[in-house]
Parts: sequence; C-alpha cells; structure tokens
Amino acid sequence: MTKKDIVRTISEEVGLTQQQTKEVVQRTFDAIIESLVRDQRIELRNFGVFEVKPRAARKARNPRTGEQVDVPRKHVVTFKPGKYMEAKVRALDEAEIRRFLDSNHNETQPPPTHRPTNPTDGPSGRWDL
Repeated sequence: MTKKDIVRTISEEVGLTQQQTKEVVQRTFDAIIESLVRDQRIELRNFGVFEVKPRAARKARNPRTGEQVDVPRKHVVTFKPGKYMEAKVRALDEAEIRRFLDSNHNETQPPPTHRPTNPTDGPSGRWDL
C-alpha cells in the first residue's frame, strides 16, 4: 500500500477531496518525523511506538573485498507494534492455519507454524529443552 492508496481510502471514507486528505496525511507524517527528531519517541495508542535509538560504532566487512570497514555510530528509528496491531496480525496467522486445515483435512501434512496466542505457550527461554 502506498501513501496514494491511503489517501484514496481515507478520502472515500471521510468525504474530503483527495487533495485535502493528502495534505492531512502528509502533515501527520511530518508531525511524526518532527516529534522523533525533537523528542526521540512517539507513542500512538493501539498502533505502536516509534523510537530513535543510537546504534554503536562497529567493525564490518566489505563482502566483495573482505576488507574490514569501520561503521560509525548512528541513530536509527525503531518501531514496536501495539497490542491491537499484534492481535490483528496474529489473527492472520490463525486464519491461515484454519484455511490450511479446511483445504487439507484429509492430508497428513502438519499445518504451518505460527506464534503462540498465549505467552505462556511459547518458548521458555531455554534452548536446551
């Protein structure tokens, strides 16, 4: 999905022209960027958290020459999705498994792997179990 697709969808739902909607969407993106630059963090409830974090300087290798290269310290933007977004994405995984089981109910292949819906069902943190 592109910004143009977002503008078109919102424009149809809200009843604004695409030009008006484009300006609102662009100003929203600009406000997010400015907030990240100024405050280093922006939290949007039910969506997620954008945060600027420093990445330490490190040594890397040029894959073509094998030569060691110094990579300087820099700032990067990270995103952590909110609970609502995580739940919606998890529902996609569960729907995919249901479709797989419905279409292959007589076959012996296992369904695709998915993330556990309950955190206690997931890995215990120990890899030697």
